[in-house]
Amino acid sequence: MNIKITFCLVFCFPYLIFSQTNAVTEYGDQVVLYDDGTWQQVGEQVEEKVEIPVNATIFEKDEDSDFLIKSSTFNVGIWLNTKDWKFKKASSNEDAEFELELKKEDLYGSVITEKVEIPLVTLRDIALSNAREVAPDTKLNNQEYRTVNGLKVLMLEMSGTMSGIKFGYKGYYYSNENGTVQIILYTSVNLMKSYDNHIEKLLNGFVQLN
Repeated sequence: MNIKITFCLVFCFPYLIFSQTNAVTEYGDQVVLYDDGTWQQVGEQVEEKVEIPVNATIFEKDEDSDFLIKSSTFNVGIWLNTKDWKFKKASSNEDAEFELELKKEDLYGSVITEKVEIPLVTLRDIALSNAREVAPDTKLNNQEYRTVNGLKVLMLEMSGTMSGIKFGYKGYYYSNENGTVQIILYTSVNLMKSYDNHIEKLLNGFVQLN
């Protein structure tokens, strides 16, 4: 299966509405049952399920990133090195705004934007759930908050198998009152480490515009 097609199947929907069922326990308590097997008592405050570490490193745009692509959805953009990367308005993935490709290599990316503000922890759960809908063995290999050009972003690394092929994904997730963006780069798992320098430079070109 083409790696670009696989990516679209996993990530083409920026968010997923989790199904739920209202129920009453034998003690008369009202609860909500979620499709992941968890439940919550009605009126109970939702608590963050995970502790996401914070990377103390300050990440900044690479000096060789010479071209800024701007989102038309809201005020964000990405600086990239045009000697290494080519980009275009997305066509194969109707929910993405841009498609990226490392020239003459097997590393690809998508920039998915929405006008909806989504908390980063919620965005993490949505991304993982969407991936597992297509690749049930998807694992979250690494997660951390980063400061990138003055912005707090969530970095996620995931891997999963589809049609016998192991895929790796690494991306930045960001949201504010104007919208939400996912910048996701992907290739086969065996190539992820060799491409990490290119991945980091591209991701660290993410900026908020005035």
